[in-house]
Formats: sequence, C-alpha cells, structure tokens
Amino acid sequence: MTKNRVRKGKRERKGRYNLKIDEVTRIRITQILEQFRASEDEVYEFDAGLSNAERALVHQMSQKMGFRSKSYGLGKDRKVFVKKIRIESDTVNGFENIPRFTFSEEAKWVLGDLFAHYPPGDGDLWDMVGENSDSTVDKPKQNQDDFFRRPSMSKTEIASRLEALSSRINKVSNLKQIIEDRSKLPIASFKDVITSTVESHQVVLICGETGCGKTTQVPQFILDHMWGKGEVCKIVCTQPRRISAISVSERISTERGETIGENVGYKIRLESRGGRQSSIVLCTTGVLLRVLVSKGYHSSKIGHMKDDVSEITHIIMDEIHERDRYSDFMLAIIRDMLPSYPQLRLILMSATIDAARFSQYFGGCPIISVPGFTHPVKAFYLEDVLSIVNSKKDNHLDSTTCSTSINTRELSEEEKLSMDEAINLAWSNDEWDMLLELVSSEGTPELFNYQHSLTGITPLMVFAGKGRVGDMCMLLSCGADCHLKAQDGMTALEIAERQNQPEAAEILKKHLRNDFSNSTVENMLLDKYLSKVNPELVDVVLIEQLIRKICIDSTDGGILVFLPGWDEINKTREKLFASSFFKNSSRFMLISLHSMVPSMEQKKVFRHPPHGCRKIVLSTNIAETAITIDDIVYVIDTGRMKEKSYDPYNNVSTLQSSWISKASAKQREGRAGRCQPGICYHLYSRTRAASLPDFQIPEIRRMPIEELCLQVKLLDPNCKVEEFLGKTLDPPVFESIRNAIIILQEIGAFSSDEKLTKLGEKIGSLPVHPSICRMLFFAILMNCLEPALTLACASEYRDPFTLPMLPGEKSRAAAAKSELASLYGGCGDQFAVLAAFECWNNSKKMGLEGRFCSRYFVSSSAMNMLSGMRRQLQAELIRNGFIHEDVSSYSVNAHDPGVLHAVLVAGLYPMVGRFIPNKIGKRFIVETAGGDKVRLHNHSTNFKLSFRKHLDDTLIVYNEITRSDVGMSIRNCTVVGQLPLLLLSTEIAVAPTDENDDDEDDAEGSEDEVGSEDGMELDAKSSGDHEDKLMSSPDNRVKVIMDRWLYFRSTAIDVAQLYCLRERISAALLYKVTYPRSDLPPIMAASLDAIACILSCDGCIGVPAFSEGVDKLTTMVNATTLGRSGSRRFGKRPKGSLEELINHDGHQNSGPSKA
Repeated sequence: MTKNRVRKGKRERKGRYNLKIDEVTRIRITQILEQFRASEDEVYEFDAGLSNAERALVHQMSQKMGFRSKSYGLGKDRKVFVKKIRIESDTVNGFENIPRFTFSEEAKWVLGDLFAHYPPGDGDLWDMVGENSDSTVDKPKQNQDDFFRRPSMSKTEIASRLEALSSRINKVSNLKQIIEDRSKLPIASFKDVITSTVESHQVVLICGETGCGKTTQVPQFILDHMWGKGEVCKIVCTQPRRISAISVSERISTERGETIGENVGYKIRLESRGGRQSSIVLCTTGVLLRVLVSKGYHSSKIGHMKDDVSEITHIIMDEIHERDRYSDFMLAIIRDMLPSYPQLRLILMSATIDAARFSQYFGGCPIISVPGFTHPVKAFYLEDVLSIVNSKKDNHLDSTTCSTSINTRELSEEEKLSMDEAINLAWSNDEWDMLLELVSSEGTPELFNYQHSLTGITPLMVFAGKGRVGDMCMLLSCGADCHLKAQDGMTALEIAERQNQPEAAEILKKHLRNDFSNSTVENMLLDKYLSKVNPELVDVVLIEQLIRKICIDSTDGGILVFLPGWDEINKTREKLFASSFFKNSSRFMLISLHSMVPSMEQKKVFRHPPHGCRKIVLSTNIAETAITIDDIVYVIDTGRMKEKSYDPYNNVSTLQSSWISKASAKQREGRAGRCQPGICYHLYSRTRAASLPDFQIPEIRRMPIEELCLQVKLLDPNCKVEEFLGKTLDPPVFESIRNAIIILQEIGAFSSDEKLTKLGEKIGSLPVHPSICRMLFFAILMNCLEPALTLACASEYRDPFTLPMLPGEKSRAAAAKSELASLYGGCGDQFAVLAAFECWNNSKKMGLEGRFCSRYFVSSSAMNMLSGMRRQLQAELIRNGFIHEDVSSYSVNAHDPGVLHAVLVAGLYPMVGRFIPNKIGKRFIVETAGGDKVRLHNHSTNFKLSFRKHLDDTLIVYNEITRSDVGMSIRNCTVVGQLPLLLLSTEIAVAPTDENDDDEDDAEGSEDEVGSEDGMELDAKSSGDHEDKLMSSPDNRVKVIMDRWLYFRSTAIDVAQLYCLRERISAALLYKVTYPRSDLPPIMAASLDAIACILSCDGCIGVPAFSEGVDKLTTMVNATTLGRSGSRRFGKRPKGSLEELINHDGHQNSGPSKA
C-alpha cells in the first residue's frame, strides 16, 4: 500500500512538471481559467474530450489560482469542472480539549483593587466621550503643513530667481554642459507645444518613449514658462516609487544648479525635503492622494475643497501605465474635481500607455506623442535560442538566418489617425489605396499589426474579411500577427469564416499550423523541448548553455538575465558555478540583483569590469525600469516574474511566478539598447509572446484596498464606497470591497452600517495602514510607543534583513535572525525586527554598526530608512496632537513582554490563527478563522516551532497568508497569549459548558452557540433568562467564544471582568482620538494602568515554554560578541554583545508603569 502511494506521488510530481501538452493548448486553458476568475460565475465546466494531460493541467492551474477542481465521468465522456472557493463568515470548529482562560492571582489582586475604586457601571463612559455630540469634540489646531501651498513670492523675487539661474548657467561650466545635453533630448523640441497645450487645456496626455526626457524636463518647462510670465506656481509631480521621487528631484535640482529642498523638493511617506518655498514637488501618488482627500475631510461635496486645492497649479502624474491603486483612485477624484478648479492643470505622462482609453476617460483630452531614442535591439525567441545552443560551431552573432525584430518607435498620433481612416475606408467603402500605401511603403510591424483605436481591427483582418488573398499573403510574409483579436474578440481567421471567405480562411489555417517557424528543424526542436520542459518553470540548464554560447561567440558586453525571484537567481548562480567554464573569477563578474540584497552588492552592477572580464547580472524585474546598467549588451528574458497579488475570493495574498506583459517584455528588450545596439533572447516562443497580455492587471484589482475604502469616506462621508470606486478606470471586484469593509469594521474605523466612526476619522489622518494606526493609538495608551513606531514603519517599508549571498551563509542568517528574536522571547518574526532595530541603533552609538550588520545580516540602509521614518511618524503624531513633544513617557512599558504582545495584536488583528495537528506529516499547521489550513514558511523564525509537540491551540497573529506555487504559507508571525486577543478581538460571547448544559445535546457543536442570537455579545446587556442564568453566579463555568470560532473555558466572573475591561479600552481609545490633548478621566486612566499590569502578569500565558529556557538564551547572548571577547555572565559584559546592545540605554524587561 505504501509503495503504491509512493509510486502515485512520483507520477503526480512528474505530471505536475512534465505534462506533454502543446503550448497553444496550455495558453488556451490558462486563458479560460483567467476569464473564469474575472467573471462572476461560481463554476466552470470544460467540455468532454480533454486528454489526461490536459485535465492534469486544469487541476494544476486550478490549485495555483485557488480553485477547487474535480473530474468525473468515464472514457470520452470524462469532464473536469472548476469551482471558486468562497470564504464562509461563520465557522464552527469545536474541539475536545478546550483551553482554559483564567486570571492569575496577581491579576485578580489588581482587578480587585481597580473595581474597589471604580466598580463596573460606575459612571457612563460614553457620556465622558460625548459619543453622540459633535459639538463636544476637541478640535485642536494642528501645526499647519504648508508643503503643497504656493510659494509666497512677488514678481520681483521671481525675476531675481530667474536671474540667479541664468548667472549659475554662465558661471558653472558643468551646468553649460547639462543645458547642452538637455537641448539634445527628443522632448526639447516639444517645449513650446507642451506649454501652449497645457495653457489652453485642463488635461493633457504626454506619451513619451523611454529616454525622451519627459520626467525631468516637463516640470522645468512649466516652471520656466510660469516664471517667464511672472507668476508663482506649485507643480506637484507624482511617481509610483519612493526611490523615483527622490532621484528625479535630485536630478532636476542638479540640472538647475541648486541644492535639493530649495526650488525643488520631495515628499514621500514619512520623509521629505523642501517645503512651501519649493515650486516643484516630487511625491509618491499616495502622498498626493492624502492631500486631496484631507481637503474633503468632513465635507459632503468635493467642491468644498476649493480654497485649499487651488494652491496647486499643476499636477503631473508620471508612469501612469503602471496603474498602481493610488493613481487610479486619484484619477477618479481629480476628474470629479476639475470642473470646480478651472486654474488646475493635469498632465498625464507615460512611456507605454493605452492613450485612447485615458483620453476618453478625460473627455477626449489632447495627446502629445514624443519619440524616444534607443539603439536597435535584435530579438531572438525560444525557437531561435534552441537552434543557437545546438549549433556548436556556428557563430550566431554573425548569422542573419534567424528572424529578428528591431526595437522601433511607437506610431505618432498623426500616423494612428491615418491608419484609422485607411481601415475605415477599406472596410466600409472598399477603398484600398490609402491602406495599401501605408502598409507597403513603411512595411513595419507597427503598421501592419496596427489595431484600430475603436474596433481593434488590423489590416490583416480587413484583407481576410474582404477576401483579398494576395494582400493578406503579403502581410503574412512580412510577419503580421494573425493571433491579434479585435474588440469583439474575433481573430483574422474568425472574421474570414464569418464573412464567408473560405480561401482566406484556409490560408490562415495553414499559416497557423506552421506559424512563427523559420524551418521544420526549428519546429521539431521546439516541440521536442516543450515535451520535456515545463514552460512555466525557469530552465537554468538552457540559461547556462546560452550564456556560455554568448561568451564563446563574443568577446565583451555585459549580460543581464531577468529571473522571477531569489530562488531562481540562486539556482542559476549554482548552475554557473558548477560549470568549469565559469569558475575563473578573473574572466567573469557574477552579480545578483534583488531588492533585498545588501546595498553594497547592488552597487556592483554599475561598476565596469576590468578588460577581459565579463559582467553577468542575475536580476528580478527591478532592472526593468528602476535602474539602467550602461554596459549591458545582451539581455536574457525568461518571460517570468514573481508578482504579489491578492485573491479577493479566498482573501489571501499570492506570490507566484507568472508570465509578464507585452509592455514588460518591451522594457526588458530595451535594456539591451539603452547605450548601444544589443541583443535580447526571449526564452519563450513567438506563440507565447503573441498571447501575453498588453499590460499588467491594474493594482486596484489585485491588492487589498482597506486604505482606499477609508479614503472614500474621508473624502465624502455620505458616499457609498462601492459607488465611488465604480468611477475608476478598472473598478475592483465586489469581493475586494467587501473584505476591505469587514476589516475596517473589525478595527472600529467603520460602523456596522458602513458609517465612518470618529476612530476612523483619526485613523485616516496618519500616513500608515488603518490597522497600524489602531496599534499606535493603543500603544500610546499602554505607554509602549517605541516598539509600535518600529513595527509601524517596518510594515510600510520592507524586511530589514538581507539575503545571504554565499551558499554556506543561509543557515547562519537563519540562526542570526532567531538569536535576535530570542531577545524578545523567541516566538516572533516581528520581535526579530524590533530587536534588530534596537541593537542596530545602539551599535551605531557604540561605533559597531558595520560589524553588527555584517554578523546579523541586517541592511544598514534599511535601518537608516526605518530610523528616519520613525522620526517622521512621531512628528505626525505630535502634529496631530496625539502625543506631546516630550515622548519619553510614552514608552515606559516598551520592554514588557505581555504589553508588547497586546500592542502587536492590536496591529495585526484580525489575522489570527491557531496551531492544529497535521493529518499528513509530523509538523503542526495553522488554522485560520476562515477555515484555511496553512503551513509556516521556512523563512519564519517559528518554522522549527511547528515541529514541536503539544502545540495544540497555541495562538498566533500574522501579517498575511501568501499563496505561492507550492501552496499557502505564513511568512511572518508571532505566538501570542490568550488575554491580548480576548481584550482586543471584535466580539466575545458566552455559552454553557458541557457539564452545565441541560438543554443542549452537544454544546460544542451547536450552531446556536456560535451565532449571535443565543450568545452573550460584547458590550451588550443580556437578552434573555438563559444568559442571566449563566452569569448569575461568579463561579459558574462557561464557554467563551471569540469571533465565533475560538473557544475557551472560563468562569462567569472572569468573563464579566473581561467585558468590563474591553469596554474601558474602547472608551479610552475613543476618548483619546476625540480629545487628543486632554488627559484621560480618572476611571479610564486607572483602568488602563490596571490593564497594563494585568497584561504584564498574564499577557504571555498560552505562549509555549521552551525547554532551553533563559539559561540557553543567556549563553547565546553572552557568547555572541561583536568586539573583543570578555568576561561572561557575572563579569563585565563584552562590548557589543546582544545583551549590551539591547540594554544600551538602560532598558530592562521591567513591569509596567503604575498609576
């Protein structure tokens, strides 16, 4: 039996990776499943007749996309259907051994003292908050942020600034060279066209090819134009990435001979340079979105924003083709605003964009097309590559036999209009002269593959539909793409069949059978290759062979390889190092480029290797647009990328390898032609290339949108969230909106009827995620602000740990992270980040920063960024009145484990899970509220914990569930106790235990117990005699049900006290955000002090004890030195030990502050 199971597992694994399916079928099945995912259908059934391999592919792809799939039937009638998995809101998960919750003796003493002075029901907490009276709300004057207000300058001052600029240009030699270089940019000749069009139109769309100079020059054109008229202006330019906002502002300042922060500044989330005096401000889209939304605060109509928004004269939105969720949302806001602000100008810019669609969105705004400049790039595809690596003797770089394409310009708007007219005349009036002249005179792919701006019809479709066989064959011989689809989804073949053109249809069928092939040999090579290798996986063997062939056939030129992620980069490195050809380090410089490699390693990509040494860069898509490596000649494009996305139907994040878009393929190809002619090798077939989507799916449809939903209500409290988001270019699906609203309701930002609460208003005022805002407010109340600031900024930035670069360093890096986590108890990835930041901060003061970062695989640049972000966030809290200037008193409990666990729960709730035994395998898995069974990722510091025994019902909080190519996992999590969750969860209810239940057959499994009608809801009075009876005696045993799925045994008195504490936490939070500068009323202040003491006593109860205990931890800490070794436990601590670093400022794990 076991052997059969093993053989079956082997067959399944083999089928998973080596399914013998032709690529056209793979593409068709994938497209069907993607269309099903985008539809509102619940079930899709494939027709009978699929082969075993094709059904296996359906199952494989369904698992990857989060669907359920099942085959049924026999023989030729066997079918497969696919079903979407929906999250059930109520989950019944009874279990035999329910964990017990009770307060410790120390906590009971604290509670007794609290309730002796302030008994339950003593004073109406909600009257103190003034919940129902807006007039009582404390509205302190904020320190005004005038960053986006126009500079205060007279015409004389403007003239003097222009004179100073002219003087610098004449005196500084390098500025003269910069001005000369600027004049040579393609966009320079469009300066007058751009300024005049912007002057006369409220919205202008600039399509500028890569390298044309639009990003740095357009803001300067407008500034010089406005200053030339003697007018002040505020030009706000948005960039999708922080690094871009900073680098572009620095470049513009350099071109004007200024210091950053004078006339040119930048403002990104939690970091800024410049201020009101800056006429040009670079910022991320999210920052400007907050500015626009804040002007509509407490306003039911956007028009009320006029006085504030009128300070901005120009908004330039760059790289809008990236379609990040803030950009799409902001476009909808600005479109509604424009009629109220006739002075405001909106300039949209991008290199690759669906220009007609954006123009239509803004009522047909004018489009300015600017050509770019890139060197010609010869393109090979998989068919060619297989021939190249198989031709050992021939030099493929001297051969012209392989069909290639040249990276050429986009059509101008005039050419597009001509093509539209020619297609219309040919299709409607049978007038052919204009179309034939255009496609035959130029003969470029851009023309004969041009799709009509409205109908999507191509010249090939016109010829096929009209039966003009000769003209059709001419286009096919030139390489016309017969896979393109019109707006109605029809191809040239389908149009020929519909129009009853059998000869044209037959020619197209024959061409499709032999499509994209230069020879029978190439077809045979491709078919043989695809029968053995899964095209969805990266073939490192082929990459190694191709790099070797390039190196043999050429003498110099850098090689850039685009790979999906770090795993593929590592595998490729190992494959190259395993080859004797690449072992000579004097001949090859091998560099890995990834967002998480150390910055020193990243900088190596810009260095030119010595003569006779070849640079080989293995990179993710970070090299597509973010950086330019000027000595790259050869690009190898695997066609794959790892993209973080969101599955709203299963409410999980996804991080999977997927095919890139045509726009990305073009960007990758262009990397070879930035500074000289180059060659690009696409490791996918021409068939696959034709099937790639034009653009990436807009982020608003593939990311969680809690922030956007909150912003909608801040903009207009009376607006329906779904209604407003429906105005965006590509509205998010209903499930995304529903999930976001549920999260906002659970953290108290929205009421049950989707109204914006006072807490929600304050949450929206801070530049961090809504859940993180709640954590900050709770941390202020608990006097635990320092770690909360670190956690908040780390969640907004990135993992501060670097990836190990050498094979032997992987285990060392994991051990280093675990050692850091051990300083906070050893059960949390978030605690590893806290310890890393505190140790880094102290090591910096001690002059040991470099040594610490090297030993513990910590990124110094990430830590410096976190430090700056913390200062900015702290300043925001002060500016909004939530804390005083003297912040030291807000962190006296920063090292108390129980309080710290509660702060973390406040930030990560409702992402809660519990360990349960795995039916298959030895380790424990995590069950979530939605019923998902998820494993811990091996990068988590808690990974080894899942192999321990007796973890049943141990609780964790996590940041997200990620579905990757190998299943669902949790990467960052922390084990927490019961009390923080019972205090901060959305609801708790009570039900009788089995021994007290006379009316129910099975209290555990009863549906009624889990529902809200028969349970005793949080903060609600008893709704019946049954509940009164349960709570009538303090010693009655009861069952506590948290959020309708987690069960605890307790007593009536403990639950009653929990209810009271929960109510006082809620009231204190609301009071704090309503009256931020006022002291809490005595009952609230005393209650919070008591809660801090109780958390200090009981906050970690339920966290598993480790057998190693404190002794092993002390040994580890004392054994780890960054400086000279010294005396151990009882002597002077060695300089630079983790123990010294964590306690450098005198912090100890002391108890909480007392009232």
